[in-house]
Amino acid sequence: MIKKIFYIFCILNFTVSSYATGILIPMDNEQTDHLRAYGVVYWALNHDVSGWWLLNYRGGSFLLPYAKEIESECLIRNVRYQTISSAQQELMLHEISQPDVNQDAIQLDKAPRIAVYSPKEALPWDDAVTLVLTYAQVPYDVLYDTEIVLGKLSDYDWLHLHHEDFTGQYGKFYGAYGHTAWYQNQVKNAEEEARALGFSKVSLLKLAVAQTIKEYVRNGGFLFAMCSGTDSFDIALAAEGVDICHQVFDGDPYDPDMNSKLDYSKCFAFTDFTLVLNPLEYEYSDIDVTQSRRVSESNDVFTLFEFSAKWDPVPTMLCQNHETVIKGFMGQTTAFDKRLIKPEVLIMGENKALDEARYIHGNFGNGTWTFYGGHDPEDYRHYVGDHHTLLELYPNSPGYRLILNNILFPAAKKKKLKT
Repeated sequence: MIKKIFYIFCILNFTVSSYATGILIPMDNEQTDHLRAYGVVYWALNHDVSGWWLLNYRGGSFLLPYAKEIESECLIRNVRYQTISSAQQELMLHEISQPDVNQDAIQLDKAPRIAVYSPKEALPWDDAVTLVLTYAQVPYDVLYDTEIVLGKLSDYDWLHLHHEDFTGQYGKFYGAYGHTAWYQNQVKNAEEEARALGFSKVSLLKLAVAQTIKEYVRNGGFLFAMCSGTDSFDIALAAEGVDICHQVFDGDPYDPDMNSKLDYSKCFAFTDFTLVLNPLEYEYSDIDVTQSRRVSESNDVFTLFEFSAKWDPVPTMLCQNHETVIKGFMGQTTAFDKRLIKPEVLIMGENKALDEARYIHGNFGNGTWTFYGGHDPEDYRHYVGDHHTLLELYPNSPGYRLILNNILFPAAKKKKLKT
């Protein structure tokens, strides 16, 4: 039934017809649950139903062909929607297509296969992406080092990096948590996995994983990372062949000339950064500005850039939101020093007064990557052991919406609307 309606919808191609109606899912401030709205769209795509992403139209709304099953999913998930006639649909799409209107309609065709790079023992609320995917009811698989090394990554279209440390320094938690059982267990598990995969050090395993992910992007994969999964990834790539780990992490001294031996050309996003040598300091490098920024929680915000929907659909999709000013949130990696971002990288969200970037994007080979600073968009200062965020309390979170824009991005075919 649902496939039949989909095929009819495509053939008609939004022309006037008494048989075609649609479901409009508004994403402006009238939406009751922005986050689960993405789940409805993913559900439809996963059931072979194509739809349209209406860029900059009512906060980045979605248009799906009418089907009772889709309507039921909206009702079950408390997602606001409205049914529209073919005449209403044609008028709306005609207005969107006007050259002087900064809006567009991009086809969403196939549900991307989603993987999250995360330790198996991690709970879903240890990471904002797994938390919001679970809340939005979007399915995903968990991969970690063994699966990456064994080549499983090619089975997926989209990969998220859990707030990982790709440098082999265990998040530089040694100073504050080296005495705790959870930290010691993390070290033990990582060392055992490295040996089982034929690596003499955890840092060498993590480098191999980072390089494999880099090739995944080169071959057309979509990469998304938050918090320390961003800068530690680039640092690991730049430090190939250089020992940057203090002996408390790997048992032997680091190279004292490490900073002069970094190869920034291997990085996705950052350049000319300097590593932090102190093993007791909770920081990898000067890419992150957590320690140097001076801003109160009430004034900690960043602004999304406005892009041309018709000429720059990719950043426009990634920035779709019902708010343009997003409240900030901290993490081990909170925000990026703009002076250390490569000139070809696209900054999509920034705090101009602090000269820091929060949300950046780039291309590599046939794929793309997106880095998002901070740990949890609705928990300003998340500490180890803190209770997880209840997204039922934040169904309209603009900070979490940015994450979900990224999971739908691979489904976009950039097919232009015909009116």
